[in-house]
Amino acid sequence: MKRITLTTIGLIVLLSVCCAAAAVTAPPLPKYQSWKKSVRKVVADKKSLFYGIHYIYADPKAIKGYQAGNKFPEGSRIVVEHFNIKGDNGAVDGTKNMVVLMKKDKNQKNTGGWLYAGYTADGKPSRLDPVKNCFECHQKEVAGRDYVFSGIADFK
Repeated sequence: MKRITLTTIGLIVLLSVCCAAAAVTAPPLPKYQSWKKSVRKVVADKKSLFYGIHYIYADPKAIKGYQAGNKFPEGSRIVVEHFNIKGDNGAVDGTKNMVVLMKKDKNQKNTGGWLYAGYTADGKPSRLDPVKNCFECHQKEVAGRDYVFSGIADFK
């Protein structure tokens, strides 16, 4: 009986540690507002996960990666701000609803060498699943573009 109790306690502790580690995987959101900002993008398809308005911010390393044909150097960071659409025609930005970070990190083997992290509108980690919520689509759609949908033309 004592052995079963100790085993159960050990499993509970292990599960707690794993859950705590998963909760802190998102790094602090960088101060991205001074980075190069894209043109305004509107996704009007209501079935799309990215329905709404978004702006892409790229740090200097990421801009070099865009200029090199989407070949991003280690440490490149891209942030996307997502806004609701206000009104019917998408002409006005509504409230911010999420922020997403991609950071080139060769240690992220399960996600094509990119760290993906999601945040709430106020910058708190949202605990999104980087494989299910991000990488599966990036891998399917843009593997040949270093897993990045946007390009240098988005920053003109």
